[in-house]
Amino acid sequence: MILNLPFIFFLLLFLRLRCSSLPLPPHPQPRPLQLTSLVLPLKTQRVAPIPGNTLNKLPFRHNVSLTVSLSVGTPPQNISMVLDTGSELSWLNCNSSSSSSAARFFDLARSASYSPYPCDSPTCTSRTRDFPIPTSCDPARHCHATLSYADASSSEGTLASDTFYFGSNNLTGLAFGCMGSVYSTNAEEDAKSTGLMGMNRGSLSFISQMGFPKFSYCISSSDFSGLLLLGEVNLTSSPSIQLNYTPLIQISTPLPYFDRVAYTVRLEGIKVNDVLLPLPESILVPDHTGAGQTMVDSGAQFSFLLGPVYSVLKTEYTRQTEGTLRLLDDPNFVFQGAMDLCYRVPANQTGMPELPSVSLVFSGAEMRVPGDRVLYRVPDGGAGDPVHCMSFGNADLLGIEAFVIGHHHQQNVWMEFDLQNSRIGLASVRCDLAGERFGLLDNIHRNSR
Repeated sequence: MILNLPFIFFLLLFLRLRCSSLPLPPHPQPRPLQLTSLVLPLKTQRVAPIPGNTLNKLPFRHNVSLTVSLSVGTPPQNISMVLDTGSELSWLNCNSSSSSSAARFFDLARSASYSPYPCDSPTCTSRTRDFPIPTSCDPARHCHATLSYADASSSEGTLASDTFYFGSNNLTGLAFGCMGSVYSTNAEEDAKSTGLMGMNRGSLSFISQMGFPKFSYCISSSDFSGLLLLGEVNLTSSPSIQLNYTPLIQISTPLPYFDRVAYTVRLEGIKVNDVLLPLPESILVPDHTGAGQTMVDSGAQFSFLLGPVYSVLKTEYTRQTEGTLRLLDDPNFVFQGAMDLCYRVPANQTGMPELPSVSLVFSGAEMRVPGDRVLYRVPDGGAGDPVHCMSFGNADLLGIEAFVIGHHHQQNVWMEFDLQNSRIGLASVRCDLAGERFGLLDNIHRNSR
């Protein structure tokens, strides 16, 4: 596909669904699945590192994404979608004339069940809190969809519906964006997947349309695989797994910098090993504009902290690693545009020294990131010894007015998104064994032990 998926996951700036008043026949509504749960393999997909041999400021991009394979259309076409809890409208690349021979796309002309939304359909015309921007119509009088992201990438197409297949089950009339006009900076990376699976709390998200009260996923740190479970999961078969819940924060009043359909939690503190950072409570909560919310986002690879908080974390982490790690002596080097605490690790060094962990403390729960995951090896660090950077970035450098918790720090954590009770559950697990442990999958991950 053309739109740079790994580059734009973590922040959806706006979605426009525009229409005119021309009357067209009613559009079929989605039919919720009558199932208690569905289990899908979740693949952690690496993309190629940036070519080049310079150790300068790297372009901001992600090199890992979470993909789910399924089918869509009549007859079914195999697709892969990136799992993104930070976005609402799911979309597929419908551009069959992509310049990349490897590009994957959904051929709407081959699907007998494909149906574009007319301009006067309630889905297109409703001005809800999800879509406050006035709507309009494309020349064919179909509902026009425009997606724009923080990196200036964009995509345009038609709001449509089709049948999506999950194994032997299917969901008819599921709304998505069929995108034919896209702008991106890296077409080759975008060819890795067919589209994006929006999973936030908005009315048009994948999980909302399917009607499940909750979903869970578990990401392995060892074999780049995992599982996505839609619906209920029985954890009683594994008494050692105890979910700790943190409530989702909801604000009813529209605020300019607050995403009301994101999975927002209350960040109460940050620890480096057992040292609680000296952060005032006011700096961790949204201000009167909504800036400063903490979002759990599977579409972001890494995590980002507002500038003042990032500076305090950087200072304490540097103090605790002094004499253990050698700082990178290059003030111009900023990994992915936001991570400037980096180290040179000798290539002949056998393994990393014991490193301090970083824990994110929420109301009622805690996410501990072990030391070996706090640092991330830069894919292309140039000549010389490898470069490792702290995997928490400075959100201010990216123009993000929020704390974002990416999937790199969610590895080996069972993540349950309980929409019915408005909370998120966390539990430390071995995600490479999760399928077997919970009796959900019979043969997944057997070779990873």
